[in-house]
Amino acid sequence: QQALNSGIRRYHVAPVLCQRAKVAMSHFEPNEHINYEKLEKNINIVRKRLDRPLTLSEKIVYGHLDDPAKQEIERGKTYLRLRPDRVAMQDATAQMAMLQFISSGLPKVAVPSTIHCDHLIEAQSGGEKDLRRAKDINQEVYNFLATAGAKYGVGFWKPGSGIIHQIILENYSYPGVMLIGTDSHTPNGGGLGGICIGVGGADAVDVMAGIPWELKCPKVIGVKLTGKLSGWSSPKDVILKVAGILTVKGGTGAIIEYHGPGVDSISCTGMATICNMGAEIGATTSVFPYNARMKKYLGKTGRADIAALADEFQQHLVPDSGCQYDQVIEINLSELKPHINGPFTPDLAHPVSDIGAVAEKEGWPVDIRVGLIGSCTNSSYEDMGRSAAVAKQALAHGLKCKSKFTITPGSEQIRATIERDGYAQILRDVGGLVLANACGPCIGQWDRKDIKKGEKNTIVTSYNRNFTGRNDANPETHAFVTSPEIVTALSIAGTLKFNPETDYLTGADGKKFKLEAPDADELPKLEFDPGQDTYQYPPKDGSGQHVDVSPTSQRLQLLEPFDKWDGKDLEDMLILIKVKGKCTTDHISAAGPWLKFRGHLDNISNNLLIGAINIENGKANSVRNALTQEFGPVPDTARYYKKMGVKWAVIGDENYGEGSSREHAALEPRHLGGRVIITKSFARIHETNLKKQGLLPLTFADPADYNKIHPVDKLSIVGLADFAPGKPLKCIIKHPNGSQETIMLNHTFNESQIEWFQAGSALNRMKELQQKSS
Repeated sequence: QQALNSGIRRYHVAPVLCQRAKVAMSHFEPNEHINYEKLEKNINIVRKRLDRPLTLSEKIVYGHLDDPAKQEIERGKTYLRLRPDRVAMQDATAQMAMLQFISSGLPKVAVPSTIHCDHLIEAQSGGEKDLRRAKDINQEVYNFLATAGAKYGVGFWKPGSGIIHQIILENYSYPGVMLIGTDSHTPNGGGLGGICIGVGGADAVDVMAGIPWELKCPKVIGVKLTGKLSGWSSPKDVILKVAGILTVKGGTGAIIEYHGPGVDSISCTGMATICNMGAEIGATTSVFPYNARMKKYLGKTGRADIAALADEFQQHLVPDSGCQYDQVIEINLSELKPHINGPFTPDLAHPVSDIGAVAEKEGWPVDIRVGLIGSCTNSSYEDMGRSAAVAKQALAHGLKCKSKFTITPGSEQIRATIERDGYAQILRDVGGLVLANACGPCIGQWDRKDIKKGEKNTIVTSYNRNFTGRNDANPETHAFVTSPEIVTALSIAGTLKFNPETDYLTGADGKKFKLEAPDADELPKLEFDPGQDTYQYPPKDGSGQHVDVSPTSQRLQLLEPFDKWDGKDLEDMLILIKVKGKCTTDHISAAGPWLKFRGHLDNISNNLLIGAINIENGKANSVRNALTQEFGPVPDTARYYKKMGVKWAVIGDENYGEGSSREHAALEPRHLGGRVIITKSFARIHETNLKKQGLLPLTFADPADYNKIHPVDKLSIVGLADFAPGKPLKCIIKHPNGSQETIMLNHTFNESQIEWFQAGSALNRMKELQQKSS
């Protein structure tokens, strides 16, 4: 405590003193302690009730039950009421989360919470210049988040600190923690043995408000790892392989739990990479069991006290012998080859050895315009070291990258350490540009100048997503996802047709040479260099802090409560759009330049569904106005319906809402008058976000009924007066010729979620309960 008060940012405590002692969750919160005793007690209660061995996922999830003695538990069916340990929010989603928390009227958050400024920094010229520009452009938003954090007891990581998930891994995740974060890649923390789940801001508000958080009891998919990674194969290849097996929705409603003898061959940050990209298969989260690699990482990041405590409770931080999984996948790491996935979807898996031939056959550009390494998925010290090892070999033969090449450090600590240890300079020497410690091009924050929009081209990245237009807003950019070392090798060669395992490069002296498989330390030999201090502690008493939201601001807007359900069926709704094919949250609420409006609901609603393809004409952002019969932009049409007092619906395809956790994709249709979203299936986070905002996410009882609804039809949802868990609803389809037909729609609402709909939103319901209790 004295060390903290004097400003020292890291300290070590002798492990013997920590056993069974009070150990802080984080150096930044010395009075918030890890409670393994409660975890142990809850696990024992549930194990006795279920009378069977438990998976690790079950231990941590059930160990955080609000009422372990009475909670109904059935994988894939019942809803659990949980008490997470903490909340983390990135700046783009934190704006709406904090605006909702302000609307709740509560004076302070009930659990440790943090805000991380990583999404609003655009990549353009390089780290320092880009950071300065971001601070200037986003001053109003950063000030709002900093003052709101100070007022409500939330820690604030300033711009330049790094990417939220790397900061969490370095400072907040620990074995057995349950953490929820307002970003879909929150599962990154599973690399340190935690159950870390991506959610929308309204879910975060529940936890910050101190009320139980609801989650459908996850199934558990086991991935058994045998063998050992070697050569050019990397942790990224594990998840690229799993994505190819399960596809983008194969993990929906499940936790991916890695186990088996191969686990111990993977570094802690490598395990984080695998968990991070589990979001691409729709998984609730992913997790690894506590082991020596995690202990080593905890020690290197100044948390030997946590490791010592975890050793004492290790039996609760690994799966029980004989536990049963709902599905098991087995991967022999010794046989795993380097993979590259894409384009346009992260589950289209190819061995690197095949991608050149596949690209030529499919007509994809084989020349690589840009290679980009970093992101929350792959920006660890080990990642940078392996990339530098490849670059160093090229430099020794007089070569530089043929493609443009960028490097994104994951955190200020990583940046400072790779600068000290020479990795950053090697990557610059080979032609790289070191960007700010932020998300950057991974989320579309990229002021790309080397091509024109509409120009067909290829990029390779170590990122996690490659949806159409995600990185640079160009729908003709073919983005491929692979490991940082493969990105580096391909950028040196400049073509997808290069296989570093077998192919040769020609050095400046005209001699051919082959790149050796990279080898690098998983952690620095010296201590990490923490770099600049970028953390703002919340004051003990923030009640006097003023949070300013100007009524004329174009970037921030206080929220108005949504209207309550009027007690009637939803009759004669128009169809705003019937979506054809893939519709991610990027299609529903685009990022990139729209990020600046994440705190202003009305302004950001101008991007509603502008990327979705209208089945009527095969175009994006062009729908028929049923009242005027004119075609126009989706947001304009929605606003017209709202002005005319007409309710509307959206019809979607499979896995609707795949991708980011952004709740704006639910807030926007609600704000513009939408009432119902009917699809073949939903992605987990988006379905929950829709419920939280008082919308009805419904699925076709028969998926073929998708074909019965036409964009010119009217829809009525009947039976809402008897709305009950598990009870289907009827949908009457009225065709323009006067004919009608009825189809059945399923839903996953439980009793409390039905109350959200009736109250108008989960936040409205929270306020009602507060008023009753007071």
